[in-house]
Amino acid sequence: MFNSPLVADRVQTVRASLGRLRGLAAADRGAFRGSPDDYAIAEHHLRRALQALLDIGRHIVVRCGWGNPAHYREIVSFLERHGVLSAELGEKGRSLAGYRNRLVHEYATVDPDEMWDILQSRLDDIADLLKALALYVGSEAALPED
Repeated sequence: MFNSPLVADRVQTVRASLGRLRGLAAADRGAFRGSPDDYAIAEHHLRRALQALLDIGRHIVVRCGWGNPAHYREIVSFLERHGVLSAELGEKGRSLAGYRNRLVHEYATVDPDEMWDILQSRLDDIADLLKALALYVGSEAALPED
């Protein structure tokens, strides 16, 4: 039913990007704010992780025949409506989809302070969303590493 290679690839992308983001999150706030390169790396890996996560979500929605989401937040709403995500994870997912849109389309710049706050408070949300999606597709190999 699900395209296992596609899911595994996207899971690996999220894992790799989370690893880089966690490394940056362990740094000193002042050092992070003072390094344009660290900010650029964080922006890149946050965007990659969120895009891959939403790709998995869209794959689930479409393969299950629940519809064809028109935008990224709608993917999360479909997943919540069909019990893949709890209401709490659904809310977190919609918020993270908003960050993805801001990073890609520059609706509003995510400044270094906001990026630092994301690194400190939202990485576990990404990991939790990945775990829920991997469990739904039923692939032990796709489960995120702890």
